[in-house]
Amino acid sequence: MSEIHIDVWLYGELARFGGAAPGSAFANPQVTLPAGSRLRDLLAALNMRSEERGITFINGDLSAMPGLQPDLDHLLQDGDRVAFFHLRSMWPFQYRHGVAMAPEMQQAMLSSEDLGLHHAYTQGEDKKS
Repeated sequence: MSEIHIDVWLYGELARFGGAAPGSAFANPQVTLPAGSRLRDLLAALNMRSEERGITFINGDLSAMPGLQPDLDHLLQDGDRVAFFHLRSMWPFQYRHGVAMAPEMQQAMLSSEDLGLHHAYTQGEDKKS
């Protein structure tokens, strides 16, 4: 197989990267990439910088969150479904426990000092004034 087809879902403000009209809630472009492509290649095909995305799922498995994006080298397969949520999408903290994760995300969470369980994504946000 010389190319793969990716089912992409872009939510909120990210819908613009899928050709959606301003104000659209989502876009669902079907992206064709060369076999052997990685998530970084998909982002390039969408003309989207990695930092613009928030929560990301690959085939239903959590692969990235704001401030933790270990999935850039994730090898994509034909028929994969990738969902990108914009940075203002909230995902309640309590739902993170037990969530299915892409291998890269699981390793990043286990390697981080706080196990990825924090509620602020930029330095100093979680300090009280």
